[in-house]
Amino acid sequence: MNAYAPILVLGALGAGFAIFSVVMATLIGPRRYNRAKLEAYECGIEPTPQPSGGGRFPIKYYLTAMLFIVFDIEIVFLYPWAVTFDALGLFGLVEMLLFALTVFVAYAYVWRRGGLEWD
Repeated sequence: MNAYAPILVLGALGAGFAIFSVVMATLIGPRRYNRAKLEAYECGIEPTPQPSGGGRFPIKYYLTAMLFIVFDIEIVFLYPWAVTFDALGLFGLVEMLLFALTVFVAYAYVWRRGGLEWD
């Protein structure tokens, strides 16, 4: 438990500073509310009304999200593999090639479906 004490103390200090900053900002900060400040922030553009069902998103939105997740997960698995590459030997190389192959299959699917076209 002594090995984790500095980490716990640092986490407590960080959480305490965050809570202190939020509380002090609400207590001391200016309170000049107006209609514009209370509206949803849309980068300076007036929000457009949405249909009652919420509207439909184009398939390219989902394909881009899927592509991001696939490559993000690949990177997460590549780091530990790269660190222990010498210890894994040929088995680790073959397994990573199979993993990369499955990732590239997903990439080819997104490419074929037009997820990389920005028209």
